[in-house]
Amino acid sequence: MRASVVEESFEPTPDGRCAAGIRGAVSSAFPDATEAGIAVLAQGGNAVDAGCAIGLSLAVCEPQGSGLGGQSTGLLHFQGKTVAIDGSSRVPSLAHRSKVKRRHRRTGYRAATVPSTLATYGWLHRVYGKLDWPTLVEPAIKLAREGYRITELQHALQARELDKFLSVESRAGARYFLKNGAEPYAPGDLFRQPELACVLDVVARDGAEAFYQGDIAAQIDADMRANGGFIRAEDLALIPWPIERKPLARRYRKLLVKTMPPPGAGRTLLLVLMTLNNLESRFLRRRTPSRYHFFAEAFRKTFLQRLDRPFDPATYPQIREKTMLSRAFARELALTIAGSMDTELPLQDPVGSETGETTHFSVIDAEGNVVSMTQSIEQTYGSKTAADGLGFLYNNYMLALELDNPAHPYYLRPNAVPWSAAAPTIVFRKKEPWLVVGSPGSERIFSTLGQFLVRVIDGSDSIAAAMREPRFHCSIGGTLSLEHDRFGPEVVAHLAGLGYKVKRYEPYAFYLGCVQAALKRQTGPGFQAVADLRRDGSAACLS
Repeated sequence: MRASVVEESFEPTPDGRCAAGIRGAVSSAFPDATEAGIAVLAQGGNAVDAGCAIGLSLAVCEPQGSGLGGQSTGLLHFQGKTVAIDGSSRVPSLAHRSKVKRRHRRTGYRAATVPSTLATYGWLHRVYGKLDWPTLVEPAIKLAREGYRITELQHALQARELDKFLSVESRAGARYFLKNGAEPYAPGDLFRQPELACVLDVVARDGAEAFYQGDIAAQIDADMRANGGFIRAEDLALIPWPIERKPLARRYRKLLVKTMPPPGAGRTLLLVLMTLNNLESRFLRRRTPSRYHFFAEAFRKTFLQRLDRPFDPATYPQIREKTMLSRAFARELALTIAGSMDTELPLQDPVGSETGETTHFSVIDAEGNVVSMTQSIEQTYGSKTAADGLGFLYNNYMLALELDNPAHPYYLRPNAVPWSAAAPTIVFRKKEPWLVVGSPGSERIFSTLGQFLVRVIDGSDSIAAAMREPRFHCSIGGTLSLEHDRFGPEVVAHLAGLGYKVKRYEPYAFYLGCVQAALKRQTGPGFQAVADLRRDGSAACLS
């Protein structure tokens, strides 16, 4: 990898997707949130301050992917130290397995775990922030009160999820997030959320605790009781503060990659990179059929390890981390990849494979502090239910808990945390943060980030070129999802001939993740940032 080529080949674009500057960088999944982060940096805030403003703004203007009713996890590098921020939500105390039916986990009030996003940002600000809390909440309040314009993507997702919204008896989610409570908003419609603005006013004045104790908690309790949900004031009063964990770290081509430990999925990303590390960079740079086959098999084998060896660092050390992420183990995996599909792996995808959605943002400030944060309400528009009088969607993270095996570390029990596909990541060069990146996309997160990092590190592509690279994903069962028209016909024919089930997507497909990345140059002054073309985001840097 030639850092000078990566950095010098980058060019800003007038569409706001690629930006360069000299005093910090932000990339997020919505332009208003990116602007909020840049404004905070311009006021003298650090990366944590900007991250709080961005995360809370996304909770307003990207409700399909996140919100006050969800959870936020990430990686923080602050004053030379890197920590993982485990902001997982919690299972309510009343949610015993005997009371949770499978149908409850997708839509409705029983699908929700105790939200943790506000606790995560309140705690981050208290421990690492620089500016005052109301300043960081104000952009989100303004967005909720004055509104933002509905995008083509949001219109399409509302149309896709319409029947699920309308299937909820209370129609609470539809009332807040559909036009007239019955139809998708049109692209360009102004969408205001006055009740959510009032909630954020209270939070700005009284702190994140005000969401979990007092009138707001009482309203959530009453709403849940009225609709058969599990969350109670007692669950909220405990406040799901985040936990600092040690990041996972391994080297790829002499660069140090740090990412999210369990319950996140950073292990899967690292194992993919370590498997690919057994091949020459020149092989990975080529766009040959054999290259894509190797990637596909690496994706299948590494994700199977995640399913077979779920792991909670506190209670179930089923396999030593050093073994799972050892060079020898990765080499063994690489050696099992032959010229054909591995038929010893499952050829059907697991029953109940989900397509949850998320959002991600990346921030670097002028001092080199970094925030890489992934936040979610699990599936698109969460449980399709909203808190009455409060205006935010409840998550459906019950879907990310095990129902059948009580020995499983993520078995559904009171106060358990859901397992997650999030893999926020920081790449270090010469002991300094160089590249911060992440993506939404459920089980496609690790494959999206793996392809992006290979193009940058092995291909010496700029982060803009790596973001635009044709993208694909391969499931455990061998379903190959790809941006069909962007791959050569010989590649598609070869992979289909090997037995992969080819699923065609449009160019720059929503399904295949959304890279939000920022870079602090090391071969010259300045910063660079990119927001993926596949969704609504934007990138910005301070001049």
